[in-house]
Amino acid sequence: MRYAAALLMTAAPPPVRVCLIDMNAGVKNEAIRCLHATMAIFERQLRFANPDVPIALTTISPRDKGDAIPAGHDLYLSSGGPGSPFDSEGTSWGAEYGTFLDSIYEAHDKNLEGAPGLMPICYSFELIVMHFRVARLAPRAEKKFGVQPQYTTAAGQSHPLLAMFKDRIFAFEHRNWDALDPDTKTLSALSGAVLAAESRPDTNDKGESITSVHIGPGIESTLFHPEADRAGIRVWIDKPEQEAAFKAAYGHLTHERMMRTIEHPERIDRAHKEVIPGFMRRHVNRLAPLRGWNLIPEPLARATRPPGTGTPRC
Repeated sequence: MRYAAALLMTAAPPPVRVCLIDMNAGVKNEAIRCLHATMAIFERQLRFANPDVPIALTTISPRDKGDAIPAGHDLYLSSGGPGSPFDSEGTSWGAEYGTFLDSIYEAHDKNLEGAPGLMPICYSFELIVMHFRVARLAPRAEKKFGVQPQYTTAAGQSHPLLAMFKDRIFAFEHRNWDALDPDTKTLSALSGAVLAAESRPDTNDKGESITSVHIGPGIESTLFHPEADRAGIRVWIDKPEQEAAFKAAYGHLTHERMMRTIEHPERIDRAHKEVIPGFMRRHVNRLAPLRGWNLIPEPLARATRPPGTGTPRC
């Protein structure tokens, strides 16, 4: 018994178990590489505080391979992907994803020990909007794409997912759907809120879609792509057909502004380095006492950023 107790006392803490739910349905793009890159930023923060704690990553692909979502992970990242979110209706993977969403919400609602965190992105954002009925999904007349500003709501400016960006965050978008008419009563009942939208509060000059929500304390989601990095966006925009399509949709001047935004250190790079790594860090710190991990401090650059510093205007 003493020997067993000693083993327990000296046993290394477990790895941080992360599940990446790939919703790309087998379509190749930069998204999964970008997700690995932003997770690597978090892993460096993790290993700074916990040198012997690695990330144990599981990657699944439900839409094309029928992979089941595994239980027993600390964090889940659910990617964007092509096609209509309504394609999930009547499918086994769509039904399982709905059950999975309910399990995450209920685990936090019941304050269950070890409840995992979930971050759905773009296509997965559309799925949670459908499942929890927090807004109305509608097809866009034209695709929205490129680097676009996302304007935080009052709730977003106080929520740790986006608070550091003050009134707006620049991020990559590539979508055919809007999430309109948010149901504030349903969101309130789910202990949720809208965190960002494509237009400034009380305006709709750039569109009426919401672009970020949280559902309870366990689900934090974006319609935009915070994982996108400069290299990934350049792979996309440097294709002649994409550059021509962007200029046709938004004009040459907006294209020039977007190219400057891509290179701006306080914009795309900052979103890539802070949104998903910050989500992962906060949820790992929440689980740290249970798992035996050391708390991960905020990165020095963020901790020393002058008060009131937000995203600079164009």
